[in-house]
Order: sequence, then structure tokens, then C-alpha cells
Amino acid sequence: MEPTRAYPLFGGAFSAIFPGGAIDVSDLRPVPDNQEVFCHPSTDQSLIVELLELQAHVQGEAAARYHFEDVGRVQGSRVLQVESVQPLNLENLALRGCCQEAWVLSGKQQVAKENQQVAKDVTLHQALLRVPRYQTDLLVTFNQPPPDNRSSLGPENPSSPSWNLGDFEQLVTSLTLHDPNIFGPQ
Repeated sequence: MEPTRAYPLFGGAFSAIFPGGAIDVSDLRPVPDNQEVFCHPSTDQSLIVELLELQAHVQGEAAARYHFEDVGRVQGSRVLQVESVQPLNLENLALRGCCQEAWVLSGKQQVAKENQQVAKDVTLHQALLRVPRYQTDLLVTFNQPPPDNRSSLGPENPSSPSWNLGDFEQLVTSLTLHDPNIFGPQ
């Protein structure tokens, strides 16, 4: 994948700029319709874009914490530790026209990968973009396992450096809506 080209998501309804070398996981295995999942070619890092039902019962920072804890429960995390929650400046977002509030949460979860018994600490960075007009919470997650984890996709490749927070920020700020029909009839 080219690093500076907007990549189509959800059948072209959205697009975003991903870091170079990102692999579309749907080419490797089934991915739920409400998710777009990308993995690094030589580390266990991943980027996930999810369209979720708006959780109107939680507001502000509590909404970011709610989604972090929900992801942890789904993954069977043994430890959920929020390190920081910060508001995102809407003016920096391509979605500023329809996003009413945005938050970035950083934290750690202790999870075991599929078919593994040992749980490892994973750093998660999540951007929550709230779009009440379409009854949607858009969640972008950057999973950063410890640096000693290497993917089964192959050995470390110096031409594919690990992703960083700048890559995550570029994805979040470049996320663009092209077709609101993705949300169904309004």
C-alpha cells in the first residue's frame, strides 16, 4: 500500500491514509463487516477502523473509556489500564463536518493471542470520533504489542519500520467520509 495515497475503506464509503506496507487483513481471513483491519508486514502491530453503534448513554471522556473497556472485555483482557484520555481538536479532522466530539485514549491491556496461553501487555491507542447525526461511534485502534513480539508473517524487515503515533495520527486525521449511505437511510 502506498503511504501517501488515501486507501478506500468500507467499499469506498470512507478513505484514509495508512502507513506504507499496511496489509489488508481481509485478504488473509474474514473480517466483520463493521471493521477494516490492517497489520504491519513484519511486527504484530495492527490498525483497526470500526463503525459502532453510538453509545449515547456515555458522554465525553467516559465514552472513550467505555469503548476501551468494551474492546478489553471482547478480547478477554485480564488487565485494563487507562494511561491518558485527551480531547482531539475537531479542526484537525477531515471528518470535522460531521464529527461532534473526538477523543484519544492511550492505555494497556493484557491479552493472549489466539491459540496462546500467555497474556502479554499490549499498548492501545484509540481515537473515538462521535457522529451522532448517523448514530455512529467511529473507533480507530492502534495495537502496539511489546517490541520483542514478531509476527508470523516474516522476520523484521528494515524497509518496513515499526509504525508510530504519527502514523496513527495521520490515519485518524485523514479519515474522510465519501458516502453517507453507509449508515443506511437517514
